[in-house]
Amino acid sequence: MSRPTLRAAQPVQHARILGVGGVRGENVVVNDDIVGPIDSSDEWIRQRTGIVSRRRAGADVAVEDLAEGAALGALAAAGITGKDVDAVIVSTVTWYEQTPSLATLVADRIGATPAAAYDISAACAGYAYGIAQADALVRSGAAGHVLVVGVEKMSDFIDPTDRSISFLLGDGAGAAVVGPSDTPGIGRTIWGSDGSAAKMIRQTHSWLDYRDAPPGTLVEDIEWPTLRQEGPSVYKWAVFQMTPVAEQAIAAAGLRAEDIDVFIPHQANMRIIDHMVKKLGLREDVVVARDIAETGNTSAASIPLATERLLREGQAKTGDLALQIGFGAGLAYAAQVVVLP
Repeated sequence: MSRPTLRAAQPVQHARILGVGGVRGENVVVNDDIVGPIDSSDEWIRQRTGIVSRRRAGADVAVEDLAEGAALGALAAAGITGKDVDAVIVSTVTWYEQTPSLATLVADRIGATPAAAYDISAACAGYAYGIAQADALVRSGAAGHVLVVGVEKMSDFIDPTDRSISFLLGDGAGAAVVGPSDTPGIGRTIWGSDGSAAKMIRQTHSWLDYRDAPPGTLVEDIEWPTLRQEGPSVYKWAVFQMTPVAEQAIAAAGLRAEDIDVFIPHQANMRIIDHMVKKLGLREDVVVARDIAETGNTSAASIPLATERLLREGQAKTGDLALQIGFGAGLAYAAQVVVLP
C-alpha cells in the first residue's frame, strides 16, 4: 500500500494591500501643553523633533477601540467585511494583558470570527513585520485576506517629566487589508533585530520586579512602568544603520531609488526622516510622509496612519510605489516596497 501524502495548500503568486484605515486620538495636545514638567519650550521640541502637536485619546478610549476603528476603515476601503478575513495580526506594545491577545478581541468586534488571530510585539517595526507576515500567508495559500493592525495608546505609558521620549508620543491605530493580486504588490521584506542594544529604548522597570508582591497588591502601590530612550544613540542608529536597510528593500523589489514615488518611514523624528531622504537619493518630487508633525510618534501605528493620511489628502495615489520602513525598540526593524491601494 502506498503511503498517503498531504494535500498542499493552494498558493497564489502575488499579494498586495487592498485598503487602509486609520484612527487618531481625539485630543490635540500642542507643545505648550506639555513643556512645563520637562522644563522645555515649544521651540526646543520643534527644532529637535519637528513635532507641533500630538494626538492623544481620552481616558474612556481603550486601545481596542482604536484598533477596531482602524480595522473597520481598512475593510471598507478594501470593499470587504470581517467575514472575508482569514487572519488578524495586531502589532502593539500597549495592550495590558498577556492573554488573550488583542487580535482575538478585534477579530470578534469586526465579525471576523473564526479567523486566526494573534499579536506581535515589534514596537515601531511592528506594522512592517505584520505586512511581511500577511504577504507570506496570502501567497502560501494559508489565508485569502489578512488584516494587519498597528495600534498604540502610548499616553498610558508616559512620564510627563521625562525628556527622553514621552513628549514625542501619541495615540492611534492604522490598519491594512492584504489580499491576492494579479501583479506583485509587496516587495521582499528586509528585516532584523539587535537585542544587544535593546536598552536604548526600554521600560523603566519590569513587572517581574513585583513578582514577590503579596496577592491583591493595589496598583497605586506599584510604580507604573513608563518608557525611556537614549535619544542620541537611537538617532545615530536610525540615520546610519536604517538607510542601508531601506536601500536593500528597494533593491530586493527589483527597483532603483528613482523608482520610488512615496517614502513612508516610521514617524519617529523629523530630523531622522530628512536625513534618510537625503541619503537615499530619492527623486526631488518624491512624496514624504511627515505625519509626525501633527500626530506624534505612535509606534506601530505610525506607518499605516501616515499612509492613510497621504491617500486621504491626495498627496499619494493608487498604484504609487511606496518605500516603508519601521525601526525602534528591540532594536527591531523592517522595510519593504509596496504598491499603494
